[in-house]
Amino acid sequence: MKEHAYRVALVAFPGIRAFDVSVITEVWGTDRTARGAPAFDLRRVAPDTTPVPMRGGLTLLPDRTLDWLPRADLIVIPGLDDHLTSAPTPVLDALRRAHTRGTTIAALCGGAFTLAQAGLLDGRRAITHWNLIDLLRAHHPQVTVVPDALFIEDDNIWTAAGTAAGIDLCLHLVRQAHGAEAAATIARSMVTAPFRTGTQAQFIEHPTPRTDRDSDALAAVREHALRHLHEPLTVADLAARAGMSARSFARHFTAETGTTPLRWLLDQRIAAAQKLLERTDLPMPEVARRAGFGSEVTMRQHFASRLATSPRAYRAAFSATPSTAPVSTATGSEVAGSSPIAR
Repeated sequence: MKEHAYRVALVAFPGIRAFDVSVITEVWGTDRTARGAPAFDLRRVAPDTTPVPMRGGLTLLPDRTLDWLPRADLIVIPGLDDHLTSAPTPVLDALRRAHTRGTTIAALCGGAFTLAQAGLLDGRRAITHWNLIDLLRAHHPQVTVVPDALFIEDDNIWTAAGTAAGIDLCLHLVRQAHGAEAAATIARSMVTAPFRTGTQAQFIEHPTPRTDRDSDALAAVREHALRHLHEPLTVADLAARAGMSARSFARHFTAETGTTPLRWLLDQRIAAAQKLLERTDLPMPEVARRAGFGSEVTMRQHFASRLATSPRAYRAAFSATPSTAPVSTATGSEVAGSSPIAR
């Protein structure tokens, strides 16, 4: 292995998900140097070299022990089949030491629970699969769980939402360490979009869970906002609909969602605009109107500040082909009928 190879440690112990192991191995364990990709040195690291059982009759053979972790440039933790699986104490201790050394640590999907067990997410922001958010909050109340992110970073610790978001995070980590072209080379090999970041990614249609509708007094307000993004909504409007003062509404909203009402509303407008740009050939002023920006200029400014691109460039990169792109004639409320949460 060449000296300049970027060293990646896949942390293994019983209970890790085979899918996440495969994602990590596909991104960092395949030699693509002939195509111009960087050289990687991926190691399967565990407390000992005993085969690690996984679901489905699979096993993973570690090739290094935890003693190798101080050499790693990046440590990646797969998700778990049982999200409350306790990681071995030596693994937790090694992760704490690695963070103290300043090593970048990333967890895919339910791997956030492993980081939480180590105490590394206490007082920090994190994300996991949307179906596990309440479980993470219940078992690790010291963690600030952000519900609607694709992946996030806090103090050099990365966490990702479920399944496909693990691929997105891995490609983003390649892009961060080696540049966009390296990430694009790997993405093309994997037959996935080369620019899937936290703000430029495919979206899933994700209505508010029924449990939230029953327990969260603000869920109805969020649903109303999503269905009326084309209207000039303000935080004061949403607070009035919730029957709260603006200050009280902002406090409760941030506690529930991990973000401010204004930022949440802007994120939803950007998401709605992205969806329209991807799926329709509507003119830019109409996209801006339906997403609630009011003008193309305003929409362009927010795309530049949040996504570091323009609406036209985004459409060019992510829209369907002209022959298949649907031309929407729906009203703005129909376009924004459910929450497009990045995954």
